[in-house]
Amino acid sequence: MLQNLENLFQFKISLNYSKPLIWRRIQVPEFYTFWELSCAIQDAMDWGGGHLHGFMFSDKKNNWQMINITIPSSDDDEFKDRIIDERTAKIADYSSKISKQCKYEYDFGDGWVHTILLEKVLSAVLGQKYPKCLAGKRACPPDDCGGIGGYERLVDILKHPKHPEHKEMMEWLGLDFPDDFDPTQFNPSEVIFSDPKDRLEEFENYMKQF
Repeated sequence: MLQNLENLFQFKISLNYSKPLIWRRIQVPEFYTFWELSCAIQDAMDWGGGHLHGFMFSDKKNNWQMINITIPSSDDDEFKDRIIDERTAKIADYSSKISKQCKYEYDFGDGWVHTILLEKVLSAVLGQKYPKCLAGKRACPPDDCGGIGGYERLVDILKHPKHPEHKEMMEWLGLDFPDDFDPTQFNPSEVIFSDPKDRLEEFENYMKQF
């Protein structure tokens, strides 16, 4: 738990191109790294976490130069000078100083791009646990469904039992009934935040395979 003198960053996370908008509002400690913020975003959205991701800032003070914050891989060797390691970069050094808004992309294949807006900085409440999800709307798309276009197609297939791919999609999602996945539903009280340290160990072990 945080002490009441420590600050929180309140972010609104919006999934770009989703209509109606899929969004979440979370509060995280200001001392968080971008890796820890990424974990909180994925938990609040309900992404599985098994894909690469990264943050992108446009620095208007430096000719709108793009700042990329991610975990560098061997494929990024020639771009090392342009990449900032999210495991050590602090959100307070960028979200409040470079820009109040950035992009967050999860799964470079499906291309789930989010707009991350710093809404305000506030004091933590004594006795409360953070991070915390305050609000949001609509369910998160399933991982690996093919981006926004694939998700819209999936939702349409689930609505039509006679569609030739209906049974296949039901089995892929592990559903007994089509209504078991309701794209309109989200309950912030059901969000469970994982331990970023455990997540990082799992991720680094996974990356050693490549």
